[in-house]
Amino acid sequence: MSRPKVVVVDDDDAVRFTLEEALEPAFDVVPLARAQDALAHAAEADAVLTDLVMPDKDGLWLTAELRELDRTLPVILLTAHGSERVAVQAMRAGAYDYLSKPFAVDELRLVVGRAVEARRLRQKDRKGALERACGGALIGSSPAWLRLMTAIRRAGPKDVPVLVRGQTGTGKELVAAALHAESDRRDGPFVRFNCGAIPEGLAETELFGHVRGAFTGATGDRQGYFLKAHRGTLVLDEVGELPLPAQATLLRALQHGEVQRVGASGVERVDVRVVACTHRDLEAAVRSGAFREDLYFRLAVVELAVPSLAERREDIPALLQSLRDRWAARLGTEGATFSPALVEALARRTWPGNVRELENAVARILTLHPGEEIGIEALVLVEQTRHEPPSLDDGSLRAQIETFERQVLSRALAECGGNQSEAARRLRITRTTLLDKLKRYGLR
Repeated sequence: MSRPKVVVVDDDDAVRFTLEEALEPAFDVVPLARAQDALAHAAEADAVLTDLVMPDKDGLWLTAELRELDRTLPVILLTAHGSERVAVQAMRAGAYDYLSKPFAVDELRLVVGRAVEARRLRQKDRKGALERACGGALIGSSPAWLRLMTAIRRAGPKDVPVLVRGQTGTGKELVAAALHAESDRRDGPFVRFNCGAIPEGLAETELFGHVRGAFTGATGDRQGYFLKAHRGTLVLDEVGELPLPAQATLLRALQHGEVQRVGASGVERVDVRVVACTHRDLEAAVRSGAFREDLYFRLAVVELAVPSLAERREDIPALLQSLRDRWAARLGTEGATFSPALVEALARRTWPGNVRELENAVARILTLHPGEEIGIEALVLVEQTRHEPPSLDDGSLRAQIETFERQVLSRALAECGGNQSEAARRLRITRTTLLDKLKRYGLR
């Protein structure tokens, strides 16, 4: 198991050496002379130990910068005698603890050890909250996906509106859930409202509620989605579909933190963080008059772009494993696995419907394909998710799969010059399985 990594920042060479010697038995130490250099190591650090007073950028500056990058990263300040008051102020601003010089080695190790353990627990809590909010782990290690995760960690704690853009099926709703989990509102309600699924005349009453007698059929008072999300997060799915009259009312709610139920004479205060999601080009909608420019700027204080699957192709194998596990548990087919050849073939394909299309393909394969190891022949089922199913006159599903499998076997044998062992190796099946299939299809 790797040792925790501690970044030590002090412009005094002798102090850095002393700190490194004191911590090395239990920690991997990265010694640095300048506060600015510590920012490049923040992502890999488990704690930062920094001098308070340094030329150029000091420990207070570094504490503030690291808080912007990662609020779970503990910063411990080293202070000269007499500057404890400044250190206490820094702790109020987010520092984990402080040590006065000269320090005892045992005390130093104890404080750093506690800081590292505190970070571990914070990360565990954050991961649990994130997975609860998103219904599972957010899968991906591609550069595009990691950039998005970093942006979520930075934007989540900031209590400002966020506009999430992305193609259909990329997972914009998961990004919204992750923002909620990273915020101080994580224990409050998380409410979703689909702006495109409500008739124009009902958008305002759905968002803001109504009182009894406000219109025909209003037999009682009703809370709208804004009030349901009080002290939590309200996700406006497909916000670009919101009718113009409702856009004006939404703008007022965002500007003043107040909502007025349809038919009511007064307003109600509401404390809501709004995350808006859209696949539309809102700038173009503003130019055409379909979307209010002032509302756009109000919603897009922070903008996050969710990458398409084409921009993160290297994540497909990990996504396939996660989706397979999830659907196998639902379908009771936990023993089913995808062969390496099938995973490779699926990873090479284009997915215009993004992760949603990929998930549909996985569910279809697990539902319709028998056997524990599912091979490349299952690709025919993926094709059927993109086209109208053929009529029964074109042959049963089994017949179509057999036709596809026969073509794959024939091509493999041709490419291997009739060498059955080599063909079996390329198809990642045993030679015995290959011989059985060749016999079945009359290819021997």
